[in-house]
Amino acid sequence: MAIPPLDLKSEHAPIRDALMAALGGVMDSCAFCLGPAVETFEQAMADHCGTKHAIGVSSGTDALLVALMAKCIGPGDQVICPAFTFFATAGSIWRTGARPVFVDIEPDTYNIDPQKIEAAITEQTRAIMPVHLFGQCADMNAITDIARRHNLAIIEDAAQATGAKDHERPAGAIGDLGCLSFYPTKNLGGLGEGGMILTNDDDLARTCRYLRNHGQVDTYRHTMIGGNFRLHGFQGAVLNVKLQHADEYIASRRRLAARYIEKLGDLPITLPATAEGQFHTYNQFTLRIGDGRRDALSEHLKAKSIGNRIYYPLPLHLQPCFESLGYTEGDLPESERASKQVLSISIFPQMTDAQQDEVVAAVREFFG
Repeated sequence: MAIPPLDLKSEHAPIRDALMAALGGVMDSCAFCLGPAVETFEQAMADHCGTKHAIGVSSGTDALLVALMAKCIGPGDQVICPAFTFFATAGSIWRTGARPVFVDIEPDTYNIDPQKIEAAITEQTRAIMPVHLFGQCADMNAITDIARRHNLAIIEDAAQATGAKDHERPAGAIGDLGCLSFYPTKNLGGLGEGGMILTNDDDLARTCRYLRNHGQVDTYRHTMIGGNFRLHGFQGAVLNVKLQHADEYIASRRRLAARYIEKLGDLPITLPATAEGQFHTYNQFTLRIGDGRRDALSEHLKAKSIGNRIYYPLPLHLQPCFESLGYTEGDLPESERASKQVLSISIFPQMTDAQQDEVVAAVREFFG
């Protein structure tokens, strides 16, 4: 049988009636941009993540952009971030006019290496943007210590880590601002684009709310230049329903991850590592395959109709659009090595043991 990397149909089928009722409620209210459904979801997420404020925005990318804007980061500033992550991390920094400064990753967690951050700090550095990649938080104790000593803001890119925890602290709730994504593939995914900013700072929350609506503080009175970053009512309604199942979905992912680790542990591959104090949510289950065999394994699985993805085949410091920053191959060796070796295999909450066993059998067959 074909096994997708993610099966949204199986996720939505059991809650279809609740989803349709929620969508119908927005249709009846005609509150399509922001509105009551979004406000309800914002409060629910603030409670869920343990923050004072949760501000719904149009996407995870826009959450990063608005957070940077709220900290007044712009031309002449520098923001430190990892090179091994989705493009939006650095792209949002660039869009403000600031410069992304890339730092290498830890080889086991794939998250930014705190030991390499201080060497990248300059007089122009304004913030650190750690990414909680694949569903596991970066080392926020070390990062927070560095930020405090250098008076830097922390903007967490927690797009892949809704529900993850670092020493019992929810992802996105540790820094000055935390950014979530509700893209359909995420642990908590909507029916389209959506994002959120978390913060405990009243002033930052107020600024983010203004920025998401063109900097408007009263009707047609603008005290700053923002943008159209509003979360749609339909997405707020859908996410209200799906949030009720978020813990259940994560528990299923963690159970499946444990089975993979048990059944693949004797193969010549590196399985996901969980750092001390971390609650991993496995937004992806990522293998590392050395000896130049990653692409061959990917093709082997595709031939058996088993979904897999390479996150990410080219680190950000080597992307053509950032050529002007002056990075060259060899500058960030762990990021470059990961890009040549990682492969994420199927994992989703409704995955059956039979489906997973088929993936396991195919991987084991490849290694003989």
